[in-house]
Amino acid sequence: MNIANPSKAFIALVSLICLTVLIAVDAITSDAGLPVITAIVGYAIGNGIAARGGQDVTPIIGRKQKP
Repeated sequence: MNIANPSKAFIALVSLICLTVLIAVDAITSDAGLPVITAIVGYAIGNGIAARGGQDVTPIIGRKQKP
């Protein structure tokens, strides 16, 4: 696995961590946080699938580059 766009991956990871912590400390309800978590994960997966299909996107995770 190769991280093709580290800034996108970092933003998605920090967002997921923050939302999980907010839900854990009851700062927001799970009814509000889980849809946002689902959207972030869906975006990351969709970006990777579109890139694999040949569409013009910058994926978060790409194929390993051969040495």
